[in-house]
Amino acid sequence: MTEPEPFAPVEHAIAAIARGEMVIVVDDADRENEGDLVMAAPAVSAEALAFFVRHTSGLICMPMTGERLDALELPLMVSDNTDPKGTAFTVSVDAKRGVGTGISATDRAATIAALIDPVTGPGDLARPGHIFPLRYEPGGVLKRAGHTEAAVDLARLAGFTPAGVICELVNDDGSMQRLPQLAEFARAHGLVMCSIADLIAHRRAHEKLVHRQVAAEIPTPFGPFTAVGYESEMDGFQHIALLKGAPEGKRDVLVRMHSECLTGDVFGSLRCDCGTQLADAMRQIAEHGEGVIVYIRGHEGRGIGIMHKLWAYKLQDDGRDTVEANVELGFAPDSRDYGTGAQILVDLGLSTLRLLSNNPTKRAGLEGYGLEIVDRVPIETTPTTQNLRYLETKRDKMGHELPGLAVHPSAVAAPGDRPRPEPGDEPAPPHGAAEEDSG
Repeated sequence: MTEPEPFAPVEHAIAAIARGEMVIVVDDADRENEGDLVMAAPAVSAEALAFFVRHTSGLICMPMTGERLDALELPLMVSDNTDPKGTAFTVSVDAKRGVGTGISATDRAATIAALIDPVTGPGDLARPGHIFPLRYEPGGVLKRAGHTEAAVDLARLAGFTPAGVICELVNDDGSMQRLPQLAEFARAHGLVMCSIADLIAHRRAHEKLVHRQVAAEIPTPFGPFTAVGYESEMDGFQHIALLKGAPEGKRDVLVRMHSECLTGDVFGSLRCDCGTQLADAMRQIAEHGEGVIVYIRGHEGRGIGIMHKLWAYKLQDDGRDTVEANVELGFAPDSRDYGTGAQILVDLGLSTLRLLSNNPTKRAGLEGYGLEIVDRVPIETTPTTQNLRYLETKRDKMGHELPGLAVHPSAVAAPGDRPRPEPGDEPAPPHGAAEEDSG
């Protein structure tokens, strides 16, 4: 008999917070791997805080927005934060009025109420005290996957002032509760438990987090395209949608979701096929007369960044394949998320796509955000002596659909063997590429 899934849907956690209840929020096993009791600050009572104190470490923290903390003149506790997780403690406080020593559940509830009361000013708070405000990272869990951000995001999503109360759950011996103990505690006390990972997914799926900034025409070897610039709250990057024709609001649009690859797209590296894939996508869309290429920044090296990608290249020079190199560096074989690209397509009014890709994971990633892939259109890729092993690894270990690789290595084209355009002809796609960042 399989164990029941310990995590409830995020919607259940939001509903519980909206009812004034506390929930358990669990972070990633690769981070702190802990569970915090979480409440919206406006719902906190002395009784609730007594429960907190009884079952947690007792260090009651209050995540708040930077705007509110600045208004209360509460600076960070230290100017040089060396905490490995970057937890942004401010100076601790007590309310000056209506409290005794400040340590009781009643006193701490009064301090929490004062901190969210809009009439409270800097002079109404004693420093230090027994409540520890935490500075929320703008963008919330999309920028920092911590309990601070989760508490504020949950309070906001539940319709409360964006402030929460959190504390780490502990066992009777004082050790941190981990997932098995957290699940049992949730069952014993009738509490909803959710994960920060699920909260991140919820926000990406339900909030508009990309913002169109500007559009301009750019001439290319494949004719003119319109470049539309986007800012993304998800990742902090600026992204580009290249539009051919007038695809906005139409159905079954030809779409390429292309991951940034500096080495392949710009330098023409022969380690991968990214540059040729981008050029072939532009060619196909130009010939079709209409379509979209979304160029996703921050996907370098399948999401590991340019420096780690170069380290991966070094490991490949020592004999690893592209998957083994990423894993040896501590990353998943493919760390990319397509939420930003999906939201850009939605902003363009697209819902059904003909996806230019050889990567089935990319299709699943976009469908996970509610887009319908009505057809997958293959991208042409010509193996070279430099990228053959890389392409074979993509096919054999990552499931990429590359039927053209079923050839003997002696038949593989060398870079100089590729056909050159005649003068006046449409330029051929630039050849070469790099560690497949695009798929």
